[in-house]
Amino acid sequence: MPENYRNNNITSTSAIDMLMKFGDVESAERIFRSIKAKGANMYGALMNGYNLNGESWKCFKIFEEMKKKGIIPDEIGWSILIGACSKSGMLHHCQYIANQIPLNIQNKIRIQNALIDMWGKCGSIENAKNVFNLVVDRDTITYNAMINAFGLNGMGSQAAKLYREMPNNLRDHVSQICVLNACSHAGLLHEARTI
Repeated sequence: MPENYRNNNITSTSAIDMLMKFGDVESAERIFRSIKAKGANMYGALMNGYNLNGESWKCFKIFEEMKKKGIIPDEIGWSILIGACSKSGMLHHCQYIANQIPLNIQNKIRIQNALIDMWGKCGSIENAKNVFNLVVDRDTITYNAMINAFGLNGMGSQAAKLYREMPNNLRDHVSQICVLNACSHAGLLHEARTI
């Protein structure tokens, strides 16, 4: 990458994003290391790339580097970190990251939906339900995430119950897939047929 472009964070961030999407993690990391003044967006592009390339565990190391430098993730950065937790399925990572999300970010529906998904994937259904209950304006993704969380944890009856409570105008094909999958995993054939 030409030297005059390395001083432009937008160009460097775009290059990191592009390289990660092509699966060239090493080149993306090289550009990242060559930049002296990194912002939250650049860190986010690198972490997102790690998630895309099956190296989610590296996100936690990058997050620690951000903390040391006093760089606070934005909403997108937190969403990427939550995604890394979901992929890792490790409860201690999930708790560690969730405990650090600022309240003003925790109240965003995108983050709440991601947290429901994360808790469901790491087997902490109570935490998923707690977040679900805090969501003021539930959307399709909120319901689908909770239905899927129930399904992942062998709670097909609860998934079907929530699906029935879900407003009709919010149901979509993903909702049906989630609830049918939950019923299938729980062996609820009759329940699945009534949906």
